[in-house]
Amino acid sequence: MKSLKKKRRIQVVAIAAVALVAATALIGYGMRDGINFFRAPTQVLAEPPGPNEVFRIGGLVEEGSLKRGEGEVISFNVTDGNGIVPVTYRGVLPDLFEENQGMVGTGSYRDGVFQASEILAKHDESYMPKEVVDALKAQGVYKDPNGS
Repeated sequence: MKSLKKKRRIQVVAIAAVALVAATALIGYGMRDGINFFRAPTQVLAEPPGPNEVFRIGGLVEEGSLKRGEGEVISFNVTDGNGIVPVTYRGVLPDLFEENQGMVGTGSYRDGVFQASEILAKHDESYMPKEVVDALKAQGVYKDPNGS
């Protein structure tokens, strides 16, 4: 009788372990394209990512760099005060997007230009994404609008 209980217990533990490994593998497979790492312009210039790597870049839109091209192609530079990365974007920019304001873009870095597939702009007077604030503080450029 004890031998049967022991076998059942081992079978249950083995099935649970296999199920856990399978669930972990499925979650990892499902998230492989959903994880985008953040980089500041200085980091992109120091260690350029591969052309197929999708990541997020953030900083301030450099003053005087915003250019609207043919159709809906827009180009501008994003800076963290130390490095400047040219960006191109095809689409409609957010309403609050403007020069000298914080932005975060998702896309890839090809031939020295960040090709954005999505652009986000700050949504009120005091908000800026944490990653952008940290990158700007590291370069000594960020000035907190709240004085803290």
